[in-house]
Amino acid sequence: MAVMRWRPVSQGLGPWVGASELGDIQTEVNRLFGTFFGRSAQAGPSERSWAPAADMYETKDELVIKADLPGMSDKDVQVSITGDLLSLKGKRVESEVVQPEQYFRAERWTGPVERTFQLPIPVQTDKVRASYRDGVLTVTLPKVEAVKPKEIKIDVA
Repeated sequence: MAVMRWRPVSQGLGPWVGASELGDIQTEVNRLFGTFFGRSAQAGPSERSWAPAADMYETKDELVIKADLPGMSDKDVQVSITGDLLSLKGKRVESEVVQPEQYFRAERWTGPVERTFQLPIPVQTDKVRASYRDGVLTVTLPKVEAVKPKEIKIDVA
């Protein structure tokens, strides 16, 4: 996997041109695997899950994951950690009932939400905190002491 430097949109998209289609590709791959493992290929949109956009970064003492979950409340989301995997699960429901024939465009995802992150560093699972504000879920995972940088004092001889 290649790591690429983030560039603001004003600097050009470069290799990210076409990235908006990745969700469609993922949906198609999920459909193909679902068919292979015996699930119906005729699954409707309400049966598919969507993966929220997220950022993962580290500070001196913590690993932080921020996931966009617009239109949901904190009661709609469950966060769990098992070993080095952090899972987000939930469900976003449409607030209005609109018949399919009434739509001109339907791009917003509703239904099951699911995303799993493999944690790149060891964390203190008993001290994980999660908060939700303005449609963004923030999960803060304190690093284990062995991973935190330790400053070593240099003695002058």
